[in-house]
Amino acid sequence: MAQFFISNETKRLRELAERKLSEQSMRDVPDLGDTLSQRLVHELQVHQIELEMQNEELKLEQTRLKLAASVFNNTYEGIIITDANKLMLEVNPAFSRITGYSPHEAIGRNPKMLACVKENARIYTEMKAALHAQGCWRGELLNQHKSGEAYQITLSVTAIHDEVGKLINYVGVFTDISVLKRHEAELDRIAHYDPLTGTPNRRLLADRLNQAIAHAQRSRLAMAVCYLDLDGFKQINDQHGHAMGDEVLIEITRRLLAILRPDDTLARLGGDEFVILLTDLPQQDECQMILSRILAAVCTPMQLNKHQLNLSASIGATLFPSDPHEPDLLIRHADQAMYAAKKAGKNRIHFYSPAEDLLLVQRNQNIERLRSALSDQEFVLHYQPKVDLLSGEIIGLEALLRWEHPQLGLLTPSLFLADINGSPLEVPVGEWVIETVLKQMSAWQTAGLHVKVSLNIGAAHLFQPDFYDQLNRLLSSYPKINPAHLELEILETTAINDFAMASEAMARCHQLGVRFALDDFGTGYSSLAYLRRLPIDMLKIDQSFIRDILTNASDLGIVEGVILMAAVLKHPVLAEGVETLKHGALLVQIGCHLCQGDGIAQPMPAEQIPAWITQWHAEEIWHTLGKMMLDETNSEVIVENK
Repeated sequence: MAQFFISNETKRLRELAERKLSEQSMRDVPDLGDTLSQRLVHELQVHQIELEMQNEELKLEQTRLKLAASVFNNTYEGIIITDANKLMLEVNPAFSRITGYSPHEAIGRNPKMLACVKENARIYTEMKAALHAQGCWRGELLNQHKSGEAYQITLSVTAIHDEVGKLINYVGVFTDISVLKRHEAELDRIAHYDPLTGTPNRRLLADRLNQAIAHAQRSRLAMAVCYLDLDGFKQINDQHGHAMGDEVLIEITRRLLAILRPDDTLARLGGDEFVILLTDLPQQDECQMILSRILAAVCTPMQLNKHQLNLSASIGATLFPSDPHEPDLLIRHADQAMYAAKKAGKNRIHFYSPAEDLLLVQRNQNIERLRSALSDQEFVLHYQPKVDLLSGEIIGLEALLRWEHPQLGLLTPSLFLADINGSPLEVPVGEWVIETVLKQMSAWQTAGLHVKVSLNIGAAHLFQPDFYDQLNRLLSSYPKINPAHLELEILETTAINDFAMASEAMARCHQLGVRFALDDFGTGYSSLAYLRRLPIDMLKIDQSFIRDILTNASDLGIVEGVILMAAVLKHPVLAEGVETLKHGALLVQIGCHLCQGDGIAQPMPAEQIPAWITQWHAEEIWHTLGKMMLDETNSEVIVENK
């Protein structure tokens, strides 16, 4: 090692001294007298000075050699010195610490003994070319420790040549970067992968989607972007906690990955939303087949912590290049298709269509206009009476939303309510309705009119975590109003589709004294078991069945069945959509005397209600039918008593 590190400068001084001594020995000496003596003295003095200078240089060189040896022995980096044939001549202690090989095991062997040759074959070719062309190379290699464990290094190799340019040595300096690589991998995982499921996140999805589009363009095969949202996942979080929700997401991820092909991508965007990229699709049918398998996998009951959970999914999909747009737009289109799947009933697949996109753009514009309508106080409430046809009693009013459009006039809900439902406006509009109703009830009370009022409540509003607190706050603002005079109407489909959440929310509101009616009854699939467990105070038969009971035996049969079911449950039942005297008469005959509809009174502004109540009286035909039914009932009782 010492011979290797002797400096060129030391060699130069040594050669210079030898040359001067040689010149001195061959020089002619013309005079052997005093002049000769002087010259000899002079030469001796010069020689002594040269020796002293050389001695200083040697001491300096020794210091340099000691420093070099110290660096060689104590540096953190491993150092290898080879001969021109790449056989190791010297290795330092760091070499042994990093590789596990002692100097005795390494010297005389090729450094390739350390490498994972298969992984490094291409790199060795590049190294050889660089050393030949530039005399140096720097890069990363995958090495193998004596124990067999792989580790990564950065390596710098320099070729050493002698004075005439002949290659005599190679010097390699390397550092173990395994820890750094692990940290880089962890940072990459944090930056590009979902921490819960380990799937790509939104950032990595964008990169994968760009690659998938480029591949589809080269292969001329379709690629699908699919947006998956779990149905009912929020209820699992609310009922069983977020820890259980996390386990569900992990299990769903496992099931989806088991179905997807190696080149497909599953990414989690957050919550219960996933994006799936399907590549190399010859046609849409194959995409449909894969997504159908995914739906089946999601719907398979899940057993977690002694709980059986049942889930479904709504999936929207769009195919490139049929949908030839940018990546962000493809994801948006798949998302729109997913919402269409949910709107169509959930647990289904829906493919994007441009026509639906235009409708969505229009809906978003409508929502913004409705947002302005709410802030500009363009909404009003009209009230439709609900009556008992037998007694003539007014049992309450239903508050119905209207829009006083500046250009189009008074608009009924059929023209705008569909845009509100399921939008971010559903909750603020619902809150406005409740507060407006309570304010109006308070005004009527002050005027001496005590009347019950019902209003429609949407699922998104009812299921808000703070709905109970908000309702309690509003009721507290009007302490003179009896909470039992406020009735919330919830759709039958909402109550059944989200039964657990609905029953819990209704039960809490019941504690405040608020009543509940099951609206549009008959349009869903309620069973007696469900109805008995729901804290409802009234059933309202949907007007679609009432409208044709005079001419449609099937509708009449359904209405009679609902009335019978309500009697079994001991719930009062009210018929909506009573348009004529005959409708009312038939309903009284079959046992339903609580009614509401345009045949009794159309919805009207709040200021018209007192006058209408004053002049209201039940039609004589309803009294007559009621008296006949009462007489028949009394006769049956007398016969039974006999």
